[in-house]
Amino acid sequence: MNLRFVETYPGDEGWGVLGDRTRRAIVMSLAERPQAVGELADGLPISRPAVSQHLKVLKDAGLVAEQAVGTRRIYRLNEAGVAALRDQLDTFWNRALGGYQDLVEQPTEEKP
Repeated sequence: MNLRFVETYPGDEGWGVLGDRTRRAIVMSLAERPQAVGELADGLPISRPAVSQHLKVLKDAGLVAEQAVGTRRIYRLNEAGVAALRDQLDTFWNRALGGYQDLVEQPTEEKP
């Protein structure tokens, strides 16, 4: 029996890639300042090629952008990708707070 792959949650690529602790560490490091692969690797317990692989995943998810500077590539956070994650989180948070407010404001039944 062959089942077709169906993307259940479209648009959640950013959240999915941030499930990896190394990628989260890279994002946190890039939030401080743009950096080259070597600089990122110096702060992580993994090799440069492994950092490059993680950067490719982050870039494909739209969270990281690169710029050629001479022979080096400098990586930085992609503002649009991070803003999209922030919007999703804000939507989730506002819905959760709205649901909580609805619950709190419901009249309680008094027992005789």
